[in-house]
Amino acid sequence: MCSTEKKPLFRDLTAEDPEPEVTEIESLCVNCLGNGMTRLLLTRIPHYKNVVLMSFSCEECGYENNEIQPGGAIAEFGIRWKLRVEEPSDLNRQVVKSDYTRVHIPELEFEIPANSQKGEVTTVEGLLARAIAGLTQDQEIRRTEHPDAAEQIDGFVAKLQALKVLETPWTLELEDTSGNTFIENPDAPKKDPRCDATEFKRTTEQDHKLGIFTRQEVSNGSQEPIPGSITPADPSQGCYDRLAADEVLQFSTNCPDCNAPADTNMKITKIPHFKEVVIMATVCDACGHRTNEVKSGGGIEEKGVRFEVRIAGKEDFSRDILKSETCSMSIPELEVEVGGRALGGRFTTAEGVIRGCIEQLADAPSLHGDAPAPSKGNLQKFLEKLEEVLEGKRQITLILDDPAGNSYVQNLSDDLTVYDDGVKVTHYERSFEQNEELGLNDMKTEGYEQDA
Repeated sequence: MCSTEKKPLFRDLTAEDPEPEVTEIESLCVNCLGNGMTRLLLTRIPHYKNVVLMSFSCEECGYENNEIQPGGAIAEFGIRWKLRVEEPSDLNRQVVKSDYTRVHIPELEFEIPANSQKGEVTTVEGLLARAIAGLTQDQEIRRTEHPDAAEQIDGFVAKLQALKVLETPWTLELEDTSGNTFIENPDAPKKDPRCDATEFKRTTEQDHKLGIFTRQEVSNGSQEPIPGSITPADPSQGCYDRLAADEVLQFSTNCPDCNAPADTNMKITKIPHFKEVVIMATVCDACGHRTNEVKSGGGIEEKGVRFEVRIAGKEDFSRDILKSETCSMSIPELEVEVGGRALGGRFTTAEGVIRGCIEQLADAPSLHGDAPAPSKGNLQKFLEKLEEVLEGKRQITLILDDPAGNSYVQNLSDDLTVYDDGVKVTHYERSFEQNEELGLNDMKTEGYEQDA
């Protein structure tokens, strides 16, 4: 009888799964123009991402070729990393680099363009070693045929060697339009003192290079809707009020963990004394992965909001908290600060926020991979301190800072117009940088019809 058991699309290579699903495709051999065979295997690199392994072989001429391609999704934003390399330990930082990563060292005016190298998992020193190996590859022939050029390359390689021994501090800049580049923080979970990460919105040209197009671009500017889509001109098909009243929407998606087909349930609900929010929940039948996410049902507020929540005992754990995707979190007593996307959007309690931190950090690559021992030790000590908070042995202040103003902390006071002593609320004007990150600086609310 045929088995109907669902399995993840991307699976780990283990002894429990001795027969992974390999797809074979008859392909043209670029060497002899005969017919060869391409084999595709979808698998996962632990603590990194899904990948597609491709292997081609031709029986007629013996030509073989192997390649690896990312199998994960492209991030919503691109990312820029800037690392100030000042200590020998900075050379040992792990670096995850995709095909779309541009490497730049401003002190030497040295740049490795995007799409010129395949993605890899390496270190800062490994990036220099690969650059040196590429520059010295044909030096012997070059010294004979082009001695002047060879001498210039030798001089530049000497400068790269000086960076490896850290004769002077230098700067490493990485820019990845796909958003899939990462530099390790050896002081995690504390804020990295020498490395900054900045997200940016991709340009139309960058989207096209990644294969991302809008509906109008795909349809050559036609205003005809894509079949099955909901448009403002067809309110009977997708009315916000009707959905808010009683419906739970379900739509097909892919599991963020194993990429297998899954269903996501979505419901609009109202949080008392706050606003409407959209709750989404996904359960994967293949791998059992569960995600719950909360998004604001309204727009961005006029001012940002900052909550300082005192957690001194177990009675404080039951306080409801709505944390949006734009809300950063910090705990001054533990010297920790994380961005809004670290825990995502969620509607939970103060205890749930802390447990979410513990669960996410417990699965961090630094605790299971080949990260240096100091990083493992710092994370383990931090997890122990968070456990002490849950046991009521340590008091902390949980600071939630949301420039979009779409986060909420429950008021335990009988007078709902004034917050209780356990919470301090501050409304503030956003800075230019915060408006830029929210996309408000380029937003035009008047006269946009003329531009269109």
